[in-house]
Amino acid sequence: MKKNNNWILPVAFIIFIIFWKFNSDEEPVPNPKIEIYNSSIESIIDVRSEIEVLADSISLPEGPVWDSNSKSLLFVDVMGNKLYKWNETDGASVYISPSGNTGYAPNVNYGLLGANGLAVDKDGNIIVCQHGDRRIASIKNAPSSDPSFLTVVDKFEGKTFNSPNDLALASDGSIYFTDPAFGFFNLETFQFENHELKEIDYNGVYVLKPNGKIEILAGHNVFSDNIDLPNGIALSPDETKLYVNKMGLLDGNPKIMKIDIVKDGGGNILDVLDEKRWAFVSELYDGKELSEKYEGNFDGMAVHSSGNIFTSGPGGLLVISPEGDLMAKIDFGHLTNATFDDDESYLYVTGFVNNPKVYRIKLN
Repeated sequence: MKKNNNWILPVAFIIFIIFWKFNSDEEPVPNPKIEIYNSSIESIIDVRSEIEVLADSISLPEGPVWDSNSKSLLFVDVMGNKLYKWNETDGASVYISPSGNTGYAPNVNYGLLGANGLAVDKDGNIIVCQHGDRRIASIKNAPSSDPSFLTVVDKFEGKTFNSPNDLALASDGSIYFTDPAFGFFNLETFQFENHELKEIDYNGVYVLKPNGKIEILAGHNVFSDNIDLPNGIALSPDETKLYVNKMGLLDGNPKIMKIDIVKDGGGNILDVLDEKRWAFVSELYDGKELSEKYEGNFDGMAVHSSGNIFTSGPGGLLVISPEGDLMAKIDFGHLTNATFDDDESYLYVTGFVNNPKVYRIKLN
C-alpha cells in the first residue's frame, strides 16, 4: 500500500513557525536609537525598549512632570499658552488655559510667553514657571479655562524677573529656579532683546527659601561662575548638589554645571554673597563636542534615583553620571525636557518646535 505523506509539509511548516516565534520572542532586536557607552547603565535603560508617542502637534512642548495623585503626566505648550494632562485612560487634553500669560505682568508681544517648568508640591498643587506673567505661581490641580494663580515669587531686590523657566523643589520647601530672558526672545530675529520692560540685566539662578527669603546662586555678569544662559535645573537625590544646564546659545559653550548646596550649622542655605559660603560652581559635563555633531540644546533635565542625569542635549536625550561621564544617548529627536513617573518605570520627554511631540520609553 502506498503511504500518504501529504501531512509532512504542513507539520514541518507549523514546527518552523513555532520555532521562529519562540526565537523572536526570546531575542528582541536592540533599538538602534539607543546608544550605550557604559554597560552599567543597562540596569536602568532597556536597549530593546521602543519609543512611544503620547501626543503630537504641540507647538512647543515643555515642562513635563508626573502627577502621582491622578497617575498622569502634566506638560505645557509654551507657544500655545496651555497646560496639558495625559494619562493612559483619556490621552492628552488641555487641562489649564491660559497657563503662563494671564495679564499679571507687563511683557512684550514677541516673546515665548506661556508656562514652562512645572512641579507638583506636597499638597498636590501645581507650581508653574510663567514666562508672560514673569513669576512663579501656584494653582489648584484641577481643570480650568479661567484659572486663578497665586504668586509664589515675582521679584528679586524689588525688580521683576525676566521669565522664570524651570524649577526644582527641595524636601525642606526650598524652590530652586532659573530666570533666563526667553520672555524677551524675538522669534522673528531669533535674538534676545533689551526692552525697557526688562528690569534684570542678567540671567540668574535663584533659591526661594522656606522663610520667604530669596537668594541668587549664580548669574551672568554678577559672579565669575558665568552661567550665561541657565535653563533646566534639578537636585541630586541627596540634595547636596544643584545641576543647571548652561545652554551655550550666547557663547557657543553648552555645559552641565554643578552648584554645591552649602548650609550653615542651622541648616540654612548660604547664598553667594555670604562670606561663610565656600560652595562653588563647577563644570560637570562639556557638551561642545556633541553640539558640533548633533542638533539639540542642553534644556531641561531630570535626575534618576541612581543619581544619573537624564537631560535633553545634542543628539536627543543624554544620560550623564554624577561624575560627569556620558553613559548613553537616546535619539528622540530635538528635545526640551524630561521626567520620570513615581516608580521610574517610564521616562517621559517633550520635543521641540521641529519635533512637536511628547514621548515615553519603558525603563528597567
